[in-house]
Amino acid sequence: MSVAEEVIAKIKNKSAKAIREPFKRFIRHSASGGIILILSMVCAIIVANSSMGEIYESFWKSNFTIGTDYFKVSKPFVLWLNDGLMAIFFFMVGLEIKREFIAGELASKRKAAFPLIAAVGGMILPILLFTFLNKGEEGSQGWGIPMATDIAFSIGILSLLGKKVPISLKVFLLTFAIVDDLGAVLVIACFYSEQIVWSSIVFAILLLILLLLFNLLNVKSIPVYMIIGIIIWYLFLMSGIHPTIAGVLIAFTIPLKKRVPLEDLNNKLLDFMEDLNGASDQNSVVLSKSQIISLNSMGEYIKNSLSPLQSLENTLHDFVIFLVMPLFAFANTGVVLQNFSSGMFNELTFNISVSLILGKVIGIFLFSYMAVKIGIATLPKNVQWKHILGIALLGGVGFTMSLFISSLAYSDIALLNQARIGILIGSFIAAGLGFFYLKINLKENFTE
Repeated sequence: MSVAEEVIAKIKNKSAKAIREPFKRFIRHSASGGIILILSMVCAIIVANSSMGEIYESFWKSNFTIGTDYFKVSKPFVLWLNDGLMAIFFFMVGLEIKREFIAGELASKRKAAFPLIAAVGGMILPILLFTFLNKGEEGSQGWGIPMATDIAFSIGILSLLGKKVPISLKVFLLTFAIVDDLGAVLVIACFYSEQIVWSSIVFAILLLILLLLFNLLNVKSIPVYMIIGIIIWYLFLMSGIHPTIAGVLIAFTIPLKKRVPLEDLNNKLLDFMEDLNGASDQNSVVLSKSQIISLNSMGEYIKNSLSPLQSLENTLHDFVIFLVMPLFAFANTGVVLQNFSSGMFNELTFNISVSLILGKVIGIFLFSYMAVKIGIATLPKNVQWKHILGIALLGGVGFTMSLFISSLAYSDIALLNQARIGILIGSFIAAGLGFFYLKINLKENFTE
């Protein structure tokens, strides 16, 4: 086999793996992201309770303005983060949701049924339990807080168990967590948005239709989608509907179809390799001009072969996991423990914690069990019911999305601090119980 054929064989092998295992890169990076999230939260609590606490608080409340008198946006730093950078997080979530529905685990009805139904149970039961426990008392508007699972944190905890975890179990957790996020997005749009300015919404919808038309016309220029996307985000910001919703809607318009068919890519790369191997001096220390041209052309061709959706997903993934989410955690978990009192840990704190733990575990397990029993879903490969129970416990790790919804639900700082403590306590108990339960019940090493 020639060098060129060996290279092409490797490329084909890597391409096949990319198609078969779309979750693996996400899982690896999310494990690291989960650890960084924990460190960010710990740092926030330490700083908020140190001599720098006032600086920490005043910095996030300080206004930052972009623009001029004719066109400007002025917001505190914490809202630039929650409304701006988190829109990028939701944009990436939207890309993942679209990919999974079109070409992933949610594309097949049979495969999608089990995690979809589990996710529905994991949203409904926590909401019902919180509503029942709160009984219409102060803080009842926070009913959406316990409904979502933190993807990075929960995957990070599961990844600590190493090869004992079958990939199908990781896929199950990741899939229902993504559906959870979609449910949270809908809840935010419908129930946690301000008074709506319909003129801004109409313009935003027209621009979204334009992006969908570009998609149908096979326009694959990422800058075009991004420039119009920023305008849509601004219109949502002015409309009263939370602007992070714009991130998900824009993501749904991004094309998933590859720019270059895989067979054409392989043939083109083979041509490039033949050009490189045909150079007159193979042992030269430096490359010839023709070799440099071939290598540059090869790199550009490979880059352009990715669909806009996958290209954006790959580009944004590390930025979101390692910068946006840790920044969000650092800005939103700085609870001042020096003022910790019985007034801070009250019924609202308890209700959120219990709803995260019991609501999630009962909802996820019960709904998925019923789905299998009535025959509309099947257990994933190498997975038993005791494993599903462990994943249901990890589903109670709300963290990022729960903190985000709490910041929308409560303007009163006392209620917000009570909610934050409830989220942290509930998430850490769920994480601990899920980890140790699975550690005991996962005995084999899986190398799928």
